[in-house]
Order: sequence, then C-alpha cells, then structure tokens
Amino acid sequence: MLCCNPGPAMESAEVESDILRRVRTLLRELDGHHPACQRDRGMLRWTLHKKIDQNPSNSPILVRILVKELERAERGDYRHYIIPLLHTLMYALIKAPCISDELCSRVYDFCKKLLTLPKPFCTIGLDYAARLKMERTTPGMLYQRMVISEQSLRSDPYPYQEKIFIFADPELLSEAICKALLTDTEAARVSQSPRACMCYVITHTVQAALGEGCDLSALRTRLQGMPSSEVEHWFQEVVMAVECTGSQVAADRGQHVERLQSIYSAILSSSPPGDAPLEGLQGTPLPNPNISFHLWTEDDQLWKELVLFIRPLSQSCEPDRLSQDLDNFEIQDIISDCECCEQTRFSVLSTDSGIERDLPPSAEEPFAPCSADTEQSRLHRKGGIKKKPSPLESVAFLQTGCNGPGTKPAAKVQRRVGIPTEPTAPLLRLHTARIVLLGDDRILGRLAQAYHSLRKRETRRVFLTPRLNLQFYYVPVTGQPGTPAAANPSATSPEELCEVAAYLGRADPWYESNINTLCHMIPKLATMVFFSSSAQEPAEDVFLTELCAQVQDSISSREVNPTKKKTTLDGPGIDLTVTYRKVVVSDRAKEVSLSLRSTGLSMKAIPANTAEDLACLNVNITEVVRINNLSGRSFSTVANKLKTCNIKIRSTEQRPFTLCLDKDSRRTYRSVVSLEVSPCLEPSYCLQKSRTMKFSLQEAEDVGLVKYMPKSLLLPINTFAGVIQ
Repeated sequence: MLCCNPGPAMESAEVESDILRRVRTLLRELDGHHPACQRDRGMLRWTLHKKIDQNPSNSPILVRILVKELERAERGDYRHYIIPLLHTLMYALIKAPCISDELCSRVYDFCKKLLTLPKPFCTIGLDYAARLKMERTTPGMLYQRMVISEQSLRSDPYPYQEKIFIFADPELLSEAICKALLTDTEAARVSQSPRACMCYVITHTVQAALGEGCDLSALRTRLQGMPSSEVEHWFQEVVMAVECTGSQVAADRGQHVERLQSIYSAILSSSPPGDAPLEGLQGTPLPNPNISFHLWTEDDQLWKELVLFIRPLSQSCEPDRLSQDLDNFEIQDIISDCECCEQTRFSVLSTDSGIERDLPPSAEEPFAPCSADTEQSRLHRKGGIKKKPSPLESVAFLQTGCNGPGTKPAAKVQRRVGIPTEPTAPLLRLHTARIVLLGDDRILGRLAQAYHSLRKRETRRVFLTPRLNLQFYYVPVTGQPGTPAAANPSATSPEELCEVAAYLGRADPWYESNINTLCHMIPKLATMVFFSSSAQEPAEDVFLTELCAQVQDSISSREVNPTKKKTTLDGPGIDLTVTYRKVVVSDRAKEVSLSLRSTGLSMKAIPANTAEDLACLNVNITEVVRINNLSGRSFSTVANKLKTCNIKIRSTEQRPFTLCLDKDSRRTYRSVVSLEVSPCLEPSYCLQKSRTMKFSLQEAEDVGLVKYMPKSLLLPINTFAGVIQ
C-alpha cells in the first residue's frame, strides 16, 4: 500500500475548505435551513470559534473567508447575512494572534460601505470602522481594552470596568442547574488571577505588534519568573504605550511597533539568549468575563447590585452593615428630602435693587469679624431631625467615593458676591453592567418593574445614570420537570410565556438561531459531565511509579458535547493541549506547548536504567495522525515520547478521560478534563517557604533557612546497597 503524508499546501487547503463549509452552514441556518441534528442549532458559531482556538494560526484564514462572504452578501443583497458575519469576524479578529494590515484594511473598507445603508447597518458599520481604525494603528488594542474592562484591571489610561450580572427566575430553574451555574461562574472567577490576565495582555499586545519576530515562549517564561509587582509594571508600560498611540490624531504604526519592541527587549534583557528557533504565531487565551449569578428573589435586588458595583471597594464596610444601609437608603432619602419641607419659613420683604453697587458697606465685607451672638444666630438650626450617619446616607458620599480619573469634585460654594461658582466636569460612564435575564416573559415583567423603580430613584437623586452604562440581555428558558413552575402548572402554554423571545427572533434572525434555540438546552446543562466536572474543586494526589490516562468511553461524545460533530477529519480520540517544561542541552528549562489528538497516555517515573534521573518523567502519548493513501483518508497512531518534570494536559473538547495511579484500580479518577503533574514538595519546605515569604520580597528565590532544606519529598527504601531515595 502506497502511503504519503499531506504537504503544507494540501493541509492548508483542507483547513480552508473545512472552515468555509462551517461558515456556509451557519449562513444556511439563517435562511431557515436547520441542521440535521436539532441539538446543534445555535452552537455552530461557537464550534467554529472552538476550531480556531485549537489552532490560532488559522485565524487569518477565517477572517479572509468571512470578508469574502461579507462582500458576496453585499453584492447579492443578502443583508440578513451582514450583521452575523460582521460580529463573527470582529470576535475572530480580536482573538487572532496577528492580522496583516492588508486584511484589516479590507474589513475597514467594507465597514465604511455600510454607512450608506439604513439602520442598524450604518450604526454597526460606524462603530466597527472606528474600532478597526484604532486596531490598524495600534495592533492588539481591542483585545487589551476588552481584558482590562472585563477583568477590572487597574489602569489609569483606560479606567473602564464591565461586569455581567445573571438574574435567573428560581421558579423555572431546578436546584441542580442553579448550583451548576453558580459553581461554574465562581470557579471561572477564582481560576483567573489579575496577574495571569496582565500576562495575557502583555503577550498578546507584543505579539500583535511584532508578529513572528516575537519569541512568545521566551516572553511567557520570563513573565512567569517575575514578581507580581514587576509584572504589573510592564503591564502598565504596555497599556500606556498602546493608549498613547491610540489617542494621537495622526498616529504612526511604525512608532508604535518601535515602542513595543523596546518594551519587549527590556523584559527579555535579563534572560540569557536562546538558540531555539522561533515557533511562529501562538494564541493567547481570552479570559472569561467577570460574571456573578443571582436568583431574583427581592424586588430591589437589581438596584442594590448596581450600587455595589459602582461603589469603590475601598469604602466597603461589613456585609451586614452594608446590607442594612442599602435597605434603609430609600427611607433616609425621603427623610432627608422632607427636612427642608418641615422648616419654618419666614416671608421677608426685599428692599435691595439687586445691583451689587447698591449694597450697604457692611455687605462688602462678609468675612469681617463678628460677635459671638451674631455667629451663634447664624449657626442656629430649627426643626431638624437628627439621625445616625451611615455610609449610604447621602448620594454626596457616594459621589465623593466615585470621583475617578474622569470626574472632578463638586464646586465649593462661593461666599463672595459676584464670584461665579466653578462648573463641574461631566461624569464619565466608566462602568458597564450587562444584565442577562434567564426566564420567560414573567421575569421580563419583573425587570420592567425594577427598571421603573430605578428610574424613579434616579429622578429624585441622580447617581447611577451619569456613571453607568446599563445593558439588558434576555435568554429565554422554559420550565422543566422538578421546578416550582412545573409543580404549579397554569393554563398558559410555554409558547405563550415566551412571546417576547418569539418577537425578537422574528425581528433578528441571528437572535433566533443563537439564543432562542438554546432555551431547551440550558436546563440540561447540569446533567452534562463537561459542565459540572470542569467546575469541581481540583483533587490532589500522589503517585510513585506510573500514571495512565485513557479516553472515557462510558459516555459517548454526543452525550458529553452535543455541539461536537464527529467528522472524518477528527478521527478517534480527543483533542488535548499539552504544556510542559523541556530541558535543553544548556540545562535551561523551556516551556513548550502543543496540540494533538490522542487516545491515551502514560507517565512513568521509574527510568529504564540507573543512569537516568529519577526526578524526570517519561511521558508516552498515543497520538492520532491522519494519512492519505490511494484508498482514501485513514488514521493511525504513533508514540509521541517526551521527558519532563512538569506537565499540564487539558481536554480542549471538555470530553473527560480516566486516570489510574500506580496501576491501582482503587485509585481511579473518572470524568477528568485536565491534570497537572509536578514533583512532590516536602511539606516542611512548603511551610517554611510560606513563612519566609511573609517577610521577604523575593518570590522566586529561596532565602534563609529554606535554602538548606530538602525541596522534594523523597521516599527512602532500604536495600542491601543502602538507602535509595
């Protein structure tokens, strides 16, 4: 049998053909031609992005295909294709490692063409054209701003913050799905540290500017070895460079690249030069946004969460006190307003002309010394109501606490006649709250009631409106068995309870294919292994000789991930992302990342001969490779061997695998989606290390007594030749 491996040109053509097929399928769904499997509806766009995430170097191929489809839709007057394709393109462009200026220019020119069309095409085209103009001059700016705002990273040049609030109807969601959503959002929040997000911004922005001239592996390794304060310093330098270039009227891309090149060189200046060749463009993860999950049980719950979002953390008090202050804020507001109304009013006949020169001489000296009686009469207050001060007692306190980079303190009262007061600068809306509602038309009714109440508060005392961008999103959910709504059925059918969603679907085909089709999927999320397992607490264990991992075959790929279509391009096994530290000849550790398809792997700690290092793992990954032959396409497996001390493996499809430690069936872990293996540390070393770090600024180096303590936990076994560690 004659076999041959596909060349780079053939591989690229296959990838482009596969991406084009996925895009065309997405467009056919907009025309009402649904896929054969109804469970795939609404997930086509996300599977497309997931495909690109597995190989970020294919991002320019996707952008190029989407531009061609946009131009074809504009020529053929398929306007309902334009907005979905444009949203998909912009998301791919933001996540792409590096996009050429020629490709950005084509997208920019198309967005300018949309300005001649009616709304909403001209509005969206203008917004995206402005963003693309900045991205062409300062590559990586859109990604940087998205991460800074969604993660609320401290940055004076770009002080914007965003947060997603999910409000769910407890009558429609079962206890299992509520726990799953709460656990998943909390796990996503805990797993993303500000330090990691800052590193993402640095690496993506530098690579977007320098392209293939950026050694991303060396940059990541250098950032990982830095103290957090130094990482924050370089993060601020990168943000300042990007925002300064973006704010210039006639910004020069060449000067921007020079600035990023100097920062890149400065970061790597303390690292020894490496001889390894550059690995090309690599993707940078886009962190999950800041999400909080709430069951809507109180009428004023929305207003309270928005106030807590605006209020700086530095002025937060105890939770119980803060909750009480929020509850009493409205009452205190009314009392405060009534104080002025309850005062005794005196009618005084005015005899002055209103002209400053006609005032008596005493009026020209308002700051002259006065007697004690006069001063006491001036300070006398009548009919006031004394109340206990509170952090949320007045909006003045809240406004003072929210004076950020875009605000000015309120003008002081000028006592001198004829001196005008200093005008206050308008407040900038530095906060964006995206409210996502899970439920049917009834939760929208509660939203209308809450929004009306919020507007009434703002009419009396403006606080949220000038500081907050408020955006509402609606994801319809139908009642399921086991929920309170199912226990008390009404005469109204589920279709009648989702009239708003049906209307939105008729007005927007993209909403129909991406949102309405998911209303039956959300209640099933709690039963999917990949949803619950990825949010579980990580388990920690120790193995001595061997770790084996196999694809879990008790659950089919369709049950675990209904969005995954198994095609001939995939083959057996699951897609894995492997990150490990490779030891080169110069004894310097180099971090290597690779993506492959595998049916299983094993890690052995016992070397084949005594000359090898016991601390090094021998990893054997069974990799699935595709071959082309005369009879068609087939698959085979090869052994991918590597040596390392630290390794991380993750299933990119969220399909689980099974782990077995030391060949002991009693030590088996099922439904595993990721694992991390590193040398076992001596507990006494860890304890002393934590104590030392409290009093030392050195984070990477061992100082004091720690330097002389054993770092690894060794298992001493007695033999006739002595003790072997």
